[in-house]
Amino acid sequence: MIARFLLLASVAGASIITPNAFAQDAGQPAADEVQQPNVRGDVIVVTARRRQETAQEVPLAISVVKGDSIEATGNFNIVKLQQLAPTLQVYTTNPRNTSVNIRGLGVPFGLTSDGFEQGVGIYVDDVYNSRVAAATFDFLDVNQVEVLRGPQGSLYGKNTTAGAINITTNQPTFDFEGRAELTVGNLNLKQAKAAISGPLSDTIAARVAIASTSRRGTLYNVTSQRWINEQDNLGIRGQLLFKPNDDFSLTLSGDYSKQDPECCGTTFVRVGKTQRPLARQYDALAAAQGYVVPSRNPYDRLTDLDSNLNAGNKIGGVSAKIKWDVGPGTLTSVTAWRFWDWKPENDRDFTGLSIVSKSQNPSQQDQYSQEFRYNYESKDVDFVVGLFGFKQRIDTQGTEQQGDDAAQWSLAPSTDPTNPANIPATLSGLTASNTQWLKADSAALFGQLSWKVTDALTIQPGVRLNYDKKSGFYQRVVTNAQGQTISCTTVAEPGTIKGTTQQCGVYQPQVSAPSDSAWNFTYDFNVNYKVARDVLAYATYAKSFKTLGINQNGLPLNADNTVNYDASTVKPESVNHYELGLKTQFWDRRATFNLTAFRTEIKNFQATVNGGQFGTVRGYLANAEKVRSQGIEADFKVVVSDRFTAYANGAYTDAKYKKFTNAPCPPELSGGTLQPSGQAADYSQAGVPGALSPRQCDISGQDLPGVSKWAFSYGGEYNIPVTLLAKEGQVYLGVDGNYRSDWNSNASPSIYTQVKGYALTNVRAGFRGERFDIFGWVRNAFDVNYIENLQVAPGNTGLIAGQVGDPQTWGGTIKFSF
Repeated sequence: MIARFLLLASVAGASIITPNAFAQDAGQPAADEVQQPNVRGDVIVVTARRRQETAQEVPLAISVVKGDSIEATGNFNIVKLQQLAPTLQVYTTNPRNTSVNIRGLGVPFGLTSDGFEQGVGIYVDDVYNSRVAAATFDFLDVNQVEVLRGPQGSLYGKNTTAGAINITTNQPTFDFEGRAELTVGNLNLKQAKAAISGPLSDTIAARVAIASTSRRGTLYNVTSQRWINEQDNLGIRGQLLFKPNDDFSLTLSGDYSKQDPECCGTTFVRVGKTQRPLARQYDALAAAQGYVVPSRNPYDRLTDLDSNLNAGNKIGGVSAKIKWDVGPGTLTSVTAWRFWDWKPENDRDFTGLSIVSKSQNPSQQDQYSQEFRYNYESKDVDFVVGLFGFKQRIDTQGTEQQGDDAAQWSLAPSTDPTNPANIPATLSGLTASNTQWLKADSAALFGQLSWKVTDALTIQPGVRLNYDKKSGFYQRVVTNAQGQTISCTTVAEPGTIKGTTQQCGVYQPQVSAPSDSAWNFTYDFNVNYKVARDVLAYATYAKSFKTLGINQNGLPLNADNTVNYDASTVKPESVNHYELGLKTQFWDRRATFNLTAFRTEIKNFQATVNGGQFGTVRGYLANAEKVRSQGIEADFKVVVSDRFTAYANGAYTDAKYKKFTNAPCPPELSGGTLQPSGQAADYSQAGVPGALSPRQCDISGQDLPGVSKWAFSYGGEYNIPVTLLAKEGQVYLGVDGNYRSDWNSNASPSIYTQVKGYALTNVRAGFRGERFDIFGWVRNAFDVNYIENLQVAPGNTGLIAGQVGDPQTWGGTIKFSF
């Protein structure tokens, strides 16, 4: 009987999807060296605590998805992986503007800035990826993905306050093997993957893998007459393993991936009233220019964007990993260099009018990292101690240009044909050119000790000492249509001409060079107790931090129109995290039920704010006084028999701004004449044209954006052993799905950016044997209409644009191995 059926094995607060056959990498112990599997299920081996152990033994909230299950469910990157992990939230408007959060925490919603750190770390084979764009690339020859929830500072090189995503690829083997996979589907989907591994000598093995994905877009642009938001991904990875004996191994790795899709455009979703005069709100402005969108129903999947679109994205690097058994423990060294190259083109007015004719911020990033780690294990004491160094530089060259329709759209309307609002040349060709760079250096000493006080009780303290230094440079140069540099000071600066009131109301020159550094000491403490053979209870407290930030996208102005340089740096976040967990197995270990309760409190939360000045900067980083996320996660898995398995995972997350008194105002409280400083927002005036608009709003008590209070994932599979065409195997039917309740898609929750909850269902059926798998699949089987994200258009006109989720897709996959 073939024993490769899909199985979900739960861990605290999450789930694991894995093939039944235990796949061993080079250097891994056989399964029975860790724990004998029972007749109904697998042993899931994880490295979340920097050592191999079974998942149910780890006193930590963790999800693990095996590589075969990633392929079976079609969740081929981190963005899609959230469908299997209820408390993982990933939102992306393009690869650069991607947010990866866990339990609602990680990065501020709706802002991209090089000056802050990610709260969720992404690691591939122990190498930290600082650019979150890595989340949008296809998984490449992945063995398993571990999603760790909660602060991860005493075991991982780069400190992260919300969690970590630990990706392990398949390693070179000394047995010759290979695998290939081909998928085709509607929307002209073509996906191919292949890997081959084997010995070059008795001590050297190699592995090469390649993957390619292409798919037609899901949004039709009537202007270009092309489908946009397509998929285009190519990746290759090569590895060399040198293993002269059982005590030493050296793995050299190199990878390169690129994307070049026509992406990422939006469609019209709705219009909401702001506090702008009615004549300056979207419907009146569009009518004045005779502009009509191709459809007001976003699920018609039509847009008319007139600017070029591109999401050119390259990422790659090389690494050397040494594992050496020294004395009673193992010394690990991970040396790496990685790069990221981003070449975008966007339409930032979200319309078919030429308001913003050009918007692009290409970036180039280099990072270097070195980690040393020593692991020791004994009967009573285990410990990990590590040293981590990190260095990166990011250079960005930004361009934003006003188009022919900008004056009539952005300036106060007038019936006088000589009024600047009725003269396209007033703003057309006005260009802001931004030059910026960031240098970041980080070093850390970290460690964690596990003391087995008794056979049942273990105490596990951890500490981290961290140093961070950041320095940056930002310069905005503004030029008119003739290429002349303009100045917005009372007297034009040498080499410039004085800009008009209208020009300076849109773009103002600015220079800043922020720099800061900080030391931080943090710690965590875990107590876990084995109540019975298959019942583990644990409690964790962690005192963590997110390092300081600097503003890299421009600074606001003071009341006297001078630059507020005090806003150039952002305080570190201070995190207090509490967690209780219970991990159980019963019914002869056929059933697993895990429960986690958590509470995270953050002071000086790094959030998005604004200063109300359109011409200087729309948003920048500052500190919200206090944020809190708390909730419960429950997971159940049952292996009824070798024929049938099922699972269900659920999470309730209550994430709020406990105190945020200087938040950006939502669109319904924006666009009017600014109130005097210090005057409180009058929410009764929300959406009232011509009302006074507050400079900031107090949104204390409101929900954090991007977080669904309720999230579930569920599924099951049934198989029947058969013989087809002289091949023994299984015919199987699998179903998996997920549900997310309502959430808000704006940094300050708005009635106009509420995203309705939705449930997606996927189905697959096929025939598999020992070395092959042939199956058909349908994703979003009921063709549910849903929104992936909403965006507020600039200028407070009330326009809300968005990106709709994938429609029903279907296709077939063939896999074989040798």
